Amino acid sequence: MALIWTLTDGKAGDALQCIGVAETVLARVGGNLVEHRIAPRKLYALAMPWGPPDPADLARFSSPWPDVAIASGRRAVTYLRWLKRRSPHTLTVFLKDPRTGTGAADFIWVPEHDRLRGDNVLATLTSPHRQTPAMLAAARATARPELLDLPTPRVAVLAGGPSKDVAFDDEDIASFVAGLADLAGSGAGLMVTPSRRTPDAMKLAMAKALEHKWAWIWDGQGANPYAEMLALADAFVVSADSTNMLSEAAATGKTIHVFMPRGVPKKVTRFIGSLMEHGAVVKFSGHLENHPYQPIDSTPLIAQEIVRRLGAPAQH
Repeated sequence: MALIWTLTDGKAGDALQCIGVAETVLARVGGNLVEHRIAPRKLYALAMPWGPPDPADLARFSSPWPDVAIASGRRAVTYLRWLKRRSPHTLTVFLKDPRTGTGAADFIWVPEHDRLRGDNVLATLTSPHRQTPAMLAAARATARPELLDLPTPRVAVLAGGPSKDVAFDDEDIASFVAGLADLAGSGAGLMVTPSRRTPDAMKLAMAKALEHKWAWIWDGQGANPYAEMLALADAFVVSADSTNMLSEAAATGKTIHVFMPRGVPKKVTRFIGSLMEHGAVVKFSGHLENHPYQPIDSTPLIAQEIVRRLGAPAQH
């Protein structure tokens, strides 16, 4: 049995990765999960990851200290360092490059397209996530009728948008939407979910292009259908700005059609190139391809290493 803390500033990408790894560890050893959201004041946040944690934040952290602490995000580096000093027995884990070197945690995971390496560093092709086979099976069993009524092949469209690394401009949007219209015109059923980064102009363009076609677009109301779409998809269309969405799709073994906006950075291009070498990804051109491949899932690998370092017996 283990007590696990997650430490993030609440960004969904960071939080979901930490929770996904923690849940997979707990499925093997048993125990409890406590999610901690750090919220340093501005001056403290500006000094992170090198500066001290915000004392006002630390009042919320108290014993019993965790057996494992899993953190992600620049601001969390400082808190993980403080926790290790306060509780030396805690196994500290950091997901992604902490930017302070390999001493930031007892164990660090990074994607292969990042450069950090060391004896305590595990590099894998894809990112960890929460979309386990059990979770997808449950989502498939309770999928909403609007998705089940779509014709097959069903295609999950995981639409992103501009990010700090990828400029998704008007020309990119037009090209992406035109490809979706061609795909819908071929008879496929499209299940479309925008992300937090998807601009309104892109949402409107997708809605107009797919009007009166076999497509269902999530409007942001009600329960998020993301897991249902992953579970029901016969194929995927994913924009290249999100390595997390690409990683979650790759865990299904279904062909991923990646849309490449202009200006994709080299590290993301390397990541997508590796997925292509594995046979998981083809470039999106408005039509479907079918290339089965062995599913790629880093989450069990990361959890396995944490269990090994924790020295905890697995539950049976």
